[in-house]
Amino acid sequence: MDTPISRDAAWTLVWADEFDGSEVDRSKWDFDLGNGFYDYKNNAWVPGWGNEELQYYTHEPENVQVRDSCLFIRAVKAPLHGCGYTSARLKTKGRDGRVLFAKQYGRLEFRARVPWGKGLWPALWMLPVEDKYGGWAASGEIDLMEIVGEKPEEVLNSIHFGSTYPRRSLVTKTHALPGGSLVSDWHVYAVEWEPGEIRFFVDEVQTCTYRHWWSCSRLEDGVGVEATGEADLNLWPAPFDQPFYLVMNVAVGGNFPGVPNADTKFPAELVVDYVRVYDKAGGYGPVQPRSPGVMPWEPDHASELRI
Repeated sequence: MDTPISRDAAWTLVWADEFDGSEVDRSKWDFDLGNGFYDYKNNAWVPGWGNEELQYYTHEPENVQVRDSCLFIRAVKAPLHGCGYTSARLKTKGRDGRVLFAKQYGRLEFRARVPWGKGLWPALWMLPVEDKYGGWAASGEIDLMEIVGEKPEEVLNSIHFGSTYPRRSLVTKTHALPGGSLVSDWHVYAVEWEPGEIRFFVDEVQTCTYRHWWSCSRLEDGVGVEATGEADLNLWPAPFDQPFYLVMNVAVGGNFPGVPNADTKFPAELVVDYVRVYDKAGGYGPVQPRSPGVMPWEPDHASELRI
């Protein structure tokens, strides 16, 4: 199923996983495990990964396999440690903090077949290596592919930014797949990320371009505040001016997709043919200028915008 690695002369391949072996390459990927994480800042356990998700992540063969030159991430309806489902979440940052791979700027591609159904939340995305500007989402998030589980004809491209939760911003583009195609068919999801500009693509069709975002590190009583002027902002193009690592997963349930229903099919498999990362030949130009005194995103859009 592979397509040629070569691209036009504008981009040079610098990292890839073609999944040609018989197991996950642990020099490239680690796993998140369990059904949540410990928030050391607030000394509290956060269940459901902060989204009320229902799955327990493992690295067992039932949930993650490499075969036929593809990676299979499988959400399974099976009880484990109080959760009703198991799945897997792979990332290029180790649980011990080691960075296996990260990139600041470039073109990133995933070729994948994506499961769909009520309550499924598969995603191909990126997170910052460090919370340089503060907790999520002050330091950013880039989502190459998400779906609303029961809408297999649509793909979402998103960026998260702003202040530390709950004062974060989200901008999402909904892209309708053409010609009756579904996410369960093979598609290539890509982002071209340059200083001051982020462009998303599905099958080489440019779905959207973002040049407006902001980052604020200021806290009040330990909670992020909404930026109200230039003095509150980190230097543009923060937060998208630092290395990000890659994440692939299939979540089940949660605030975004809701809970599965009787029609949701399990196992639900996210099949990834390859992951490829490119550098721009000749390097990256200067940051796109921004007009002095103009907020990069108006405060009254600070909660959520869907396009």
